[in-house]
Amino acid sequence: MESLKIAFFCWESLHAERVGGLANAATNLAETLARTHEIHFFTRGRGDGEEINGVQYHYCQPTGNDIIDYCGRMSRDMVERFRGQDRTPFDVLHFHDWHVVEAMHHLQERETVFTYHSTEYGRCGNTVGDGWAYREISGKEWYGGLIAKRVTAVSSTLRSEAMQLYNVPDWKIDVVPNGVVPQEYRTNVNPDDVKREHGLDPDEPLLLFVGRLAWQKGPDMLVDAVPTLLQHHQDGKILFVGDGDMRGALEERSEKLPVQFLGHLADADHLRLLNAADVVVIPSRNEPFGLVLLEAWSAGRCVVASDVGGLGENIEHGTDGVKVLPRPESIAEGLLSVADSPARIAAMGRQGREKVEQQFRWETVAKRVAETYRNTAAKEHLIC
Repeated sequence: MESLKIAFFCWESLHAERVGGLANAATNLAETLARTHEIHFFTRGRGDGEEINGVQYHYCQPTGNDIIDYCGRMSRDMVERFRGQDRTPFDVLHFHDWHVVEAMHHLQERETVFTYHSTEYGRCGNTVGDGWAYREISGKEWYGGLIAKRVTAVSSTLRSEAMQLYNVPDWKIDVVPNGVVPQEYRTNVNPDDVKREHGLDPDEPLLLFVGRLAWQKGPDMLVDAVPTLLQHHQDGKILFVGDGDMRGALEERSEKLPVQFLGHLADADHLRLLNAADVVVIPSRNEPFGLVLLEAWSAGRCVVASDVGGLGENIEHGTDGVKVLPRPESIAEGLLSVADSPARIAAMGRQGREKVEQQFRWETVAKRVAETYRNTAAKEHLIC
C-alpha cells in the first residue's frame, strides 16, 4: 500500500493527556504507522502541537459542564484543527472510542474507521445501566458503529459484544488486537531485594495486581481470595498498583490481610515490581483486550487471569498462563496451582514472552490495521 495521509482522533495520548490503556494503544499504533504513512493525531494537550516519533500531534484544551458536554466540545475543537490540516485531503480518518464520535459525525462523509476499545456496558456491567451518562455514552457507541465506514474491535469477544449491543453488521467489523513494545517492560532487578523493600519474605511468592480499582477489573474478588491463599502461604502478600473508586472500600475490607495498596507508581517503580513479581493476577469481570497481559508477558511473568474477553482468547491455559473463573474461589485455586512451583511459573513466563514476540508487536498489528484501511478506502489508488 502506498503512503497514506491518516488522521487519528483520540482523547488521550502518551505525550499529553494520559488516562489509561487507550493512550498506550493509540499512540503506539500511530507511531508505528508513521514509519510508512503520514499520521496526524488530534487529541488533548497544551499548546498548538508538536511532532514526536514521526507523528504530528495537534492539541486542544476543551472545557465542559460534564463528561458528555466536555467530549462534545473537544470533538468540535478537533474538527476545527483537522480542517486546517486538510488542504491536502486525508485518505483515512480513524476514531478511537466514544469520546470522539461527535467529531466523526461532522466528518462522516469521509473514509472513516471507528475502533471499539471497550463498551460502557463492559466497563460498568449493569451496575449503572439506568444512569444518564451510561445511556448517553452507550448511545454514542451505537452511533459510532452506525456511521463509520468500517469498524474494528480489539478482540473477538468485543466484536460480538458490539454486534449484539449495537447491531453492527458482521461484514463491517474486523478484529484488530492491541500490541506492545516488549522492551519497554523489561528491566534487570533482584527480585529478593524488591520483595524485602515491600516487607515480603524472598521465599514467598509476590502476587501483583496492576490496573484500575474498579468493578470491571475485579480487585474485590482478588481480596476475597486472600483468606484461602493464607491457608497455604501465611507469609505471602498481594500488592495492588493502581487507583480507583473502590480503593477506600477495599482498604477497609482488607485491613487485617497481607494486602498492600500502592496507588499510582512512577514508571521505574512499576517496572521494578513487574519484573520482580512471581505472578501477575488479572481477575477482571470484563476485559475487552487486557494490555496488562502483554505487559506481564513482555517481562516474562506468569499470569493468572479470568477467562473473559481478550484474556480468554489469548492465553493458552497451562502453557503461557492459568485461566480462572471470575470468582474468588476460582482465583484462589488458580494461584495455588502455581504458587509452589517456581519452575512452572518460569516456564509460563517464557512462553508468554515468546507469544508477544510472535503475535503482538505493534509492527504486526499495524499490518492488520492497514488491511482495514484498504477495506475502508473507496479510491482506487488506495488498493494494493
